[in-house]
Amino acid sequence: MSQIFDFLFQQYYNSPKLDVILEIIAVIFGFLSVWFSKKNNVLVFPTGIISTIIFVYLLYKWELIGDMMINGYYFSMSIYGWYLWTRTKNGEPLNPISKTTSTEKKQSLFIFIATLGVVYAIYQLFDKWTSWTAYIDTITTAIFFVGMWLMAKRKIENWIYWIIGDIISVPLYFYKGFTFTSFQYFIFTFIAIFGYLEWKKYLNKKNQELLK
Repeated sequence: MSQIFDFLFQQYYNSPKLDVILEIIAVIFGFLSVWFSKKNNVLVFPTGIISTIIFVYLLYKWELIGDMMINGYYFSMSIYGWYLWTRTKNGEPLNPISKTTSTEKKQSLFIFIATLGVVYAIYQLFDKWTSWTAYIDTITTAIFFVGMWLMAKRKIENWIYWIIGDIISVPLYFYKGFTFTSFQYFIFTFIAIFGYLEWKKYLNKKNQELLK
């Protein structure tokens, strides 16, 4: 049992206690944020903001530039999404759950490619191409950038990006030595799957109502 514990958490033995506590707090609020997103609840954004602020600090300290960029972007998009989700007309949201349009699919592709280019340039600037993980970071950053943008716009396809990015992030963060964060993405994967199914059920119900 102790060998399993050491395998999972030995990287924390020499870490500052404050950093470990902050990572756990960030993970908890990250769970809450994804759960509220699944429930189509605007609290996804304030809880997400708390999580991202903590992770920006920690990732800067750990010199994980790509991951820090993701969370910095989450912070700004959370403010944007919070604004969009609270806009209503006659008690109904102005941007209800919906599918992406052809224009939004092209915009998603543009965001993905542009993010790859920006992250590549930043990694070049800071000479961060020192490990194979940097290349994976670049891809996951682009995936999550698109996912966050689509979530802010309440597009069901956001869950597909989260699922793909979460699956990649589980072993990636474990390899980097951040077990709690790896566990977070493991749980995120399942929440994202159920989130997609729940939003899809909502859309199907709305479509049936329109056909009546």
